[in-house]
Amino acid sequence: MNVRRVEIKSLATYVPPRLLTNADLEKMVDTTDEWIMQRTGIRQRHIVDPGVATSDLAAEAAKEAIKRAGLKPEDIDLIIVGTVTPDMLFPSTACLVQHKIGATRAWGFDLSAACSAFTYSLTVGSQLVAAGGVKNALVIGADVMSSIIDYTDRATCVLFGDGAGAVVLAPSSDPNIGILDFEHMIDGSGGNALCMPAGGSRMPASHETVDQRLHYVKQDGQTVFKFAVRNTGAICERLLKRNNLTGHDLDLFVSHQANKRIIMSAAERIGMPEEKVVINIDRFGNTTAATIPLALNDAVESGRLKKGHLIMLTSVGAGFTVGSLLVRWGL
Repeated sequence: MNVRRVEIKSLATYVPPRLLTNADLEKMVDTTDEWIMQRTGIRQRHIVDPGVATSDLAAEAAKEAIKRAGLKPEDIDLIIVGTVTPDMLFPSTACLVQHKIGATRAWGFDLSAACSAFTYSLTVGSQLVAAGGVKNALVIGADVMSSIIDYTDRATCVLFGDGAGAVVLAPSSDPNIGILDFEHMIDGSGGNALCMPAGGSRMPASHETVDQRLHYVKQDGQTVFKFAVRNTGAICERLLKRNNLTGHDLDLFVSHQANKRIIMSAAERIGMPEEKVVINIDRFGNTTAATIPLALNDAVESGRLKKGHLIMLTSVGAGFTVGSLLVRWGL
């Protein structure tokens, strides 16, 4: 089988216009701007209006990514939507996006890895393109976290926002540009530390599950924080070591945006100075599958990310899921 180098051919993002600030949250729950900033680094997050779903955000990002790649929707062969907030259990959000954007030749599926959904989807999509069975793959990270957040729970409602990001993957014309390597792991023993208990086959929706507010995100913050700090840095170290690299060889570190302290802990562990770390959690909060494309987009627009740069993408999510990729940027 002919294995090809695969590059990110385009990048586009979309966030809903409505803002939810820390000042707004102060009126909703017992919290303060100072507490939220100190613990998380978040000032505001974008929130959808009622009736707006994940596929709506995903389609907006997807259409722009296809346009920026110089393609038409019918040129897309594969759609992968990384999300933990699908429009519904079935059909897949990928099916809904395919119809909305008119990608009539594409097949696709959803990938559930919570906050690691974009890194996982990027790896899966790139491997399918590399194997030769797919020419143009559309990889989307999108979530409407506000649909599963309990805005009476001050421990979780301050953390999350809504958004989407999309990339088009295609064979690289330059063997030095593209996705160089990846490393992933899961640890299901921590599954109960971050989950949405009801709505699946174990605990179907009922009056009792609704009354007990079990259709919202539940989190053991300390357990999640400790796992993320330990494993974000560790997976980056393994990936660097396998490629005979150190943090000093990287031009930019782009982490999932869950918590500024987690991001900086991982960066320090691999020797990355703060000026080479992308942090935009203050403006978007944790948008789950959308955080990395949103961070990449900010880095491109600010001029921090340029063609030829060697970057590391990394994430930790519920499951627990962990993922990291080495990318030589080509845009």
